[in-house]
Amino acid sequence: MPLDNTFVSKLPSVKTTIFTTVGNLARKHGAIDLSQGFPNFPTDPKLLDLVTQAMQAGHNQYAPMQGYYGLREIIAEKIEKLHGKYYNPEKEITITVGATQAIYTAITAFVHPGDEVIVIKPAYDCYEPAITVNGGAPVYVQLKPTDYNVDWELFKSKITSKTRMVIINSPHNPTGRIFSKEDMLQLQEILKPTNCIVISDEVYEHIVFDGHTHESASRFDDLASRSFVCASFGKTFHVTGWKMGYCVAPEALMHEFRKTHQFAVFCVDHPVQRAMAAYLKNEHHYLDLNAFYQEKRDFFITAIKDSRFRLKPSQGTYFQLVDYTAITDEADEDLAKRLILQHKLACIPISSFNENNSDHNRLRFCFAKTTETLEKAAAILNTI
Repeated sequence: MPLDNTFVSKLPSVKTTIFTTVGNLARKHGAIDLSQGFPNFPTDPKLLDLVTQAMQAGHNQYAPMQGYYGLREIIAEKIEKLHGKYYNPEKEITITVGATQAIYTAITAFVHPGDEVIVIKPAYDCYEPAITVNGGAPVYVQLKPTDYNVDWELFKSKITSKTRMVIINSPHNPTGRIFSKEDMLQLQEILKPTNCIVISDEVYEHIVFDGHTHESASRFDDLASRSFVCASFGKTFHVTGWKMGYCVAPEALMHEFRKTHQFAVFCVDHPVQRAMAAYLKNEHHYLDLNAFYQEKRDFFITAIKDSRFRLKPSQGTYFQLVDYTAITDEADEDLAKRLILQHKLACIPISSFNENNSDHNRLRFCFAKTTETLEKAAAILNTI
């Protein structure tokens, strides 16, 4: 008997992501692509050589489920040096298939049907489907487009007896803002009397500008005691296609995380883990990223300073939001499509990431591109 296809979808409202939609349209029309968050410049040949060496040395079979110990050990050293918090490499650090898998695994391990999870909007689009597919209910705190600061009183009002988890993201995609020390202290104070777990998405941890400091959840004792901190080597080292990240958390939380992790992926690419362990020994490979990307941010915003787009310089990530209210009252998705079709330039409309898809007339451009690409993109924006 053939399948009658009358099954009930667990994600009935999920459509093709805006990244796929825009990416396909950009390729079809040969547009300059400043939409998706991936660099178009080469990876460091040293890192590529280290992967090759690991393969040639025979590290081509399964890695340990938790990840190669040498990599977990150097991650522990890095976090302790930068944030003053020690995580036990054996029991509190797991290597993951990028940060997305880490986030999905943490949600799956702890969110039960009927649980609520607070999501700060605009939010990266992997959070809500993971909550929903596990029977949870996203609860939103929408940031206002004037400054994208968190209204902590509003946040506090969203916490109920059903709140299982809170997801934060700093540096924040798509707005480019960072959570200050004061933000993190307020969050910590609000959560102290609760039993809420935190997922702290810190994939842009090493891309912070203008002398600001990345305030990791690891820096705050009570937050650290309840947090999964998720990070990405793909974002840090310009290798997003390798899907390599890590997650750190206190032992009790990580114990539950690994129960799900081992049956979702079991382990992560072995030779790449070996290469990352060797590459991380030179701290300049990640500490110099702030200056590297700030130069690109500054080049891009200077190049469009005489355009009709308005902006506040991004504080972190490799994204820049622009306000187009002085140009048109079009919906952001319509303008983004027109930019591709008429001007051969691709970006991401932000309404897809807001509560109820509210449109604040903002577009997101990725400046993790070569100078040549940014020059061409700026020349187009200056004509609009």
